[in-house]
Amino acid sequence: MTNNLLKGKRGIIFGALDENSIAWKVALRAKEEGAKFVLSNSPIALRKKDIFELAKITESQVIAADITEISELEDLFEESMALLGGKIDFVLHSVGMSPNVRKGIHYTELDYDYMQKTLDVSAISLHKVLAVAKKLDAISEWGSVVTLSYIAAQRVFSSYSDMAQAKAMLESIVRQFGYHYGVAKKVRINSVSQSPTRTTAGTGVSGFNAFFNYADAMSPLGNADSKSCADMCMFLFSDLSRMMTMQNLYNDGGFSSMGISNKLIEQYINCGCGE
Repeated sequence: MTNNLLKGKRGIIFGALDENSIAWKVALRAKEEGAKFVLSNSPIALRKKDIFELAKITESQVIAADITEISELEDLFEESMALLGGKIDFVLHSVGMSPNVRKGIHYTELDYDYMQKTLDVSAISLHKVLAVAKKLDAISEWGSVVTLSYIAAQRVFSSYSDMAQAKAMLESIVRQFGYHYGVAKKVRINSVSQSPTRTTAGTGVSGFNAFFNYADAMSPLGNADSKSCADMCMFLFSDLSRMMTMQNLYNDGGFSSMGISNKLIEQYINCGCGE
């Protein structure tokens, strides 16, 4: 169902890699809701080429940019405003990567150069995006920036490794930059803490199927899928969320409020664990 929530709005969507990406679903929904936008990812990610098919479907342009490089972000915002015909109304930051996770390095033995890369790509990049946008005055007053998080920012998931630190930093940047940008330009910044989702990045985490099935069994509504996350982003990009900022919103079927569910009680009550 479409309601023209984003009619006349201009945006930048970071992180659409393939049709499994949440950013991909967000782009499709933004198009349905009447937005015009630019798609951006790193030059390496663009080699996969799927994003160009998304660009055709959504009638958008693709601009390569390393989200960790200030000069490339400056060029991206300048070019996006020129292409779209004005300031940006919404930005999706859907970016995350950990070399430590990819290489299966145990959390207690992290490679700290890799960890710095994790933090730079997955969290500090949001600060860079916001700093560049503010410097260029590239986002309209009452514009909206949304980034994607995960509950590992607050709780321990044993194989999520240094991505947990990245998500905690990401949510902190949302709050702190949200204050400064809100005072200066009424720009809103929020994060969506999403259920485990079968994306290319998510399924690369060791034990992902266990994460997914456990959360699904725990949550009264089951896991939230990428389409529901895209719907949440439409709300946050729209004027309906005009007074919401600096928030971490859980799109997780209720998982974040649960202790244990009847389904898990029934599963483990006779397992003989610990006997």
